[in-house]
Amino acid sequence: MARIRIPSTIVVLFVTVQAGFLLFMYARYGSFMPQSEEKPSQVHILILSSWRSGSSFVGQLFSQHPSVFYLMEPAWHVWVTMYQNSAKVLHMAVRDLVRSVFLCDMSVFDAYMPWKRNLSDLFQWAVSRALCSAPACDSFQRTDITSEMACKTLCGRYPFSKVEEACKTYSHVVIKEVRFFDLKVLYPLLTDPSLNLKIIHLVRDPRAVVKSREQSVKALARDNGIVLSTNGTKVEDSKYKVMQEICRSHVQIYETATLKPPNFLKDRYLMIRFEDLVRDPLSEISEMYKFADLSLTPVLKSWIYNITHGQGPGKKKEAFKITSRDAVSVSQAWRNVLSFQKIKKIQEVCKGAINMLGYQLVDSEKEQRDLSLDLVLPRRENQFSWSSFNPKH
Repeated sequence: MARIRIPSTIVVLFVTVQAGFLLFMYARYGSFMPQSEEKPSQVHILILSSWRSGSSFVGQLFSQHPSVFYLMEPAWHVWVTMYQNSAKVLHMAVRDLVRSVFLCDMSVFDAYMPWKRNLSDLFQWAVSRALCSAPACDSFQRTDITSEMACKTLCGRYPFSKVEEACKTYSHVVIKEVRFFDLKVLYPLLTDPSLNLKIIHLVRDPRAVVKSREQSVKALARDNGIVLSTNGTKVEDSKYKVMQEICRSHVQIYETATLKPPNFLKDRYLMIRFEDLVRDPLSEISEMYKFADLSLTPVLKSWIYNITHGQGPGKKKEAFKITSRDAVSVSQAWRNVLSFQKIKKIQEVCKGAINMLGYQLVDSEKEQRDLSLDLVLPRRENQFSWSSFNPKH
């Protein structure tokens, strides 16, 4: 076969012209290309917790802020639609949905709500102040403190497209989720250049969590089955198998974030204990807000005081509602309600988490009932690295 020889000068000329063309195209269009070095304009906050740990309360602390677009547990739609799968299998679908919501791309819900829908089709939509005020709903101002009941009455019939429209107008997008059990699942989001993600990890004394879960046994049965991989069978968790998995996940998340964490987690993980939050709300909330690049307003300060200084621990029918209660009383209610036999069993399955997260075990019913004995240990900075972000020092 005959070979065609191309003079080297032509090759050089061709390469030079090609390089020049590429430089021209880059110069012309480079300014329109996304710059990975620049942080996205929005701040993305994931409140990472488990059921009945005070996460709805923490969610409201962000939801009522005028700069925040907030959604409560959007991954509920994934679990309801794919309930025959395990939590581990659903991690990827949940992560993809959360990423889309952070980017204000609500088309992700088409897979879980294929029908023509309104705001009211979104799980717990009315607890989001952003969906109860303009541009989502014209009934409230952004600076208003909204109530779930009033929002349901006035805003439920607005079209679902308002969710995406509203999301794009806020500087902060905050999502509260209870359906992640492994921090490493979130690594792709933490390294995604299109996101500016920070994680607030909310924990609570497992004994208090069990007391609260017992008020909502039927409501949690389907989720329990997904956690335990029962192929869609509901579980009431009388043997605390779900609690064991929850405690194990908190340990995994905490250890991953604090024991030789990857560099991309620096200043992007904050662990908060519910008990510290209710004892000194303004201090802890100020810490969370600083972490999230937000500031407290006088209206928010007044509202926070009112909802943490109510009367009594709250009623059973208020298990999933944010009402004005004596928050410290709520955090200690388990000590008078649960039997010591239950406490011993919970301590058996969650001993590692109780110790690591800074709670004191009880060895007798007398210790359990003695409220002068503080079971919430002080933060010991020399023993624990409580967060990779520590504005107090």
